[in-house]
Amino acid sequence: MNLEIISKQAVNLIKSVGFFIHTESKKISAKDIEEKGFNDFVTYVDKEAEQKLINELRKIIPQAGFIVEEDQTQKRSSEFNWIIDPLDGTTNFIHALPVYSISVALSCQDEIIMGIVYELNSKECFHAIKDKPAFLNDTEISVSNTEELKNSFLATGFPYNDFSHLDAYLSLFKDLMRKTTGIRRLGSAAVDLAYVACGRFDVFYEYGLKPWDVAAGSFIVQQAGGKVTDFGGKENYIFGREIIASNRLLHTPFLNELKNHFI
Repeated sequence: MNLEIISKQAVNLIKSVGFFIHTESKKISAKDIEEKGFNDFVTYVDKEAEQKLINELRKIIPQAGFIVEEDQTQKRSSEFNWIIDPLDGTTNFIHALPVYSISVALSCQDEIIMGIVYELNSKECFHAIKDKPAFLNDTEISVSNTEELKNSFLATGFPYNDFSHLDAYLSLFKDLMRKTTGIRRLGSAAVDLAYVACGRFDVFYEYGLKPWDVAAGSFIVQQAGGKVTDFGGKENYIFGREIIASNRLLHTPFLNELKNHFI
């Protein structure tokens, strides 16, 4: 299996689906928005984009299964699986806030071997394959070299329907406001992770996320020299619903700060 060829095919597909999403963004209206759960929205654009990705990715690796956000009838495979978020940042999308992305990862026997995050509005495609560097479009990228938390620039996501750790989250947030240069919430975890990979953010953390939110971006961070764990410093960050991604230098200091509030 040639991952470089598969990655190029997947990138071209994702860009074409991105064009579809961008075109439909001009047509979206309130009647097109469905609520899957509390503060959890979906549109026909999410669904059609996902189906386009599934149909074409199935041609690239016919034996692969799918782990996807919208169509839960898709079956997983024991070997290869595509992990897809067709529109990460749907709330931004329906409000015409230009930060949303397509996130696609490929796993082999539960190990991520490819990740692609495409931010549609900036036309920035972050991608990586196993044992190779990470790229932004055609330029190799790496994480930042910030060494101290007081000089760090962070990203996070606000809880929108899982408030089980809200007090701890807000307590941590208050401390980090005092101990860092700033915190941002963009509304797309995949983009946040991609921005850690290219050094725009030093650390990203969030809880309540799904595999399709983080699979591609976390892999790209690692290929760019960063470190990714769950809140306990372990490796259960794809299915464990909590994640810290850093430039590696700040990982232990950030974990120590988080443990004061979450553990």
